[in-house]
Amino acid sequence: MPGMSQNPVLFGTLATSFAISQPLSFVLDVDIQEQNKQLTESETLTYGTHNEAVNVLQKKLKNLNMFKGKEDGNFGVITEHYVKKFQAKYNLNITGRANKETIYKLIQKEREHYLEPLKNLEEETIDVGMYSEDVKKIQSALHYFGYYDGSIDGIYGPLTKEAAKAFQEDHKIPVKTELDKQFVNQLEQTKTPDQDAIVHTVQKTTQKQTVKESGPVVSGGLIQIAKSYLGSPYTWGGESPSGFDCSGYLQFVFSKTGVQLPRTVSDIWNATTPVEKPSVGDLVFYETYKPGPSHAGIYLGNGNFIHAGNNGVEISNMSGSYWQQRYLGAKRVSQ
Repeated sequence: MPGMSQNPVLFGTLATSFAISQPLSFVLDVDIQEQNKQLTESETLTYGTHNEAVNVLQKKLKNLNMFKGKEDGNFGVITEHYVKKFQAKYNLNITGRANKETIYKLIQKEREHYLEPLKNLEEETIDVGMYSEDVKKIQSALHYFGYYDGSIDGIYGPLTKEAAKAFQEDHKIPVKTELDKQFVNQLEQTKTPDQDAIVHTVQKTTQKQTVKESGPVVSGGLIQIAKSYLGSPYTWGGESPSGFDCSGYLQFVFSKTGVQLPRTVSDIWNATTPVEKPSVGDLVFYETYKPGPSHAGIYLGNGNFIHAGNNGVEISNMSGSYWQQRYLGAKRVSQ
């Protein structure tokens, strides 16, 4: 199938019937290169965006085991949370927005996800009819470049053979059914049409950029005010010292300093600015009884935060097992 190097496309519909017969296999869905194009041509993806590019973003994050939400094309608080986690892991500015730098880094890491396993093949050569983990790695790499649309089943059968043949023809290497080191090396080193631009952009972001952040709101004795209500009881929907719920407490305390916060935790999350590490007076957010931010408190320093929990207004430590595993991130209230 010559000519694929100019515009590699999938060969046809997915081999779903074949996949059903192979319980240990899974079927790949769409052309990754088309996904890349869709993302790189999109504007910065931010909270509230709802389109196909967001769906692609979610799929790519999930490919890297960095997204556990619903792939619905809706850029909500959960998608924002996982974008932040990706940015933190790869030393990018933690904004929760998928800008070009974040998208290019995501594309680069997905490429590594598909191609890095080729460096650890156990077999010297792979023949038609073989079944192995090495075949799965080759099938995944061929899929990444748009040559293979079958199931990743580890079987070197007709579909894998045709995909390998097309790849060899396009890259002008000897066409052989036996896949050897030359084939694997070529596969590993192959560039996509946008690869140079992606590498160039990613290289510019290998060192973390620093953004001057305004200080947290601590004027008017915020911490002293917050602590003065220690022991106040918890009441669902409560907004006063006679009974607070989580967001009611935050709204009440900040109002004493002249700052108005939204009424719900999710709205407070959306109205505040992400910071990499909390400072005294910042808000720390948690995922508790539902996906996304559902609880928050005021950071006191030394890993402690004050909040209205089930036991009323109390001070807890972020390193406690319950809080540590539910932590979403810190955000800053702007005056």
